[in-house]
Amino acid sequence: MQLSNEGSNPIPQGKYLPASRFGNIIYTAGMTPRKNGVLLQSGKVVATESVSTYYPAVKQAVANALTAAVNTLTEGEQLTQILSLTVYVNAEEAFQSHSSLANAASEYLYEQLGEAGIGSRAAIGVSSLPGNAPVEIQLVAGVSL
Repeated sequence: MQLSNEGSNPIPQGKYLPASRFGNIIYTAGMTPRKNGVLLQSGKVVATESVSTYYPAVKQAVANALTAAVNTLTEGEQLTQILSLTVYVNAEEAFQSHSSLANAASEYLYEQLGEAGIGSRAAIGVSSLPGNAPVEIQLVAGVSL
């Protein structure tokens, strides 16, 4: 799947690269739901809210990760497979629907890449995330050489 790498990289919040590459493997940094450096949503994911409340944040975070990955490609290369998707959820203790949030990220990747957007996945609850973001997403992707 050929994607444009004309989008601007997410703005790092420290001294790191949005994505790094070794051979035909790309590793993204953990991406929070920031647009132009501004966090779109913050706070813990709570069990009393519909999980759909958090879908815009999930989609922004995964879009940031995909953009960072695509921006490592050179002319003629293409991202051929998402190998791994990790979704960190800043969840209150009672929240149990981590996989539903990860599904929103998987759906976005499927919309963008088709079957190549679906790889292995982990959804992990954590007690906090940078900037009090509700989610953070990290990708590992394969590139055709």
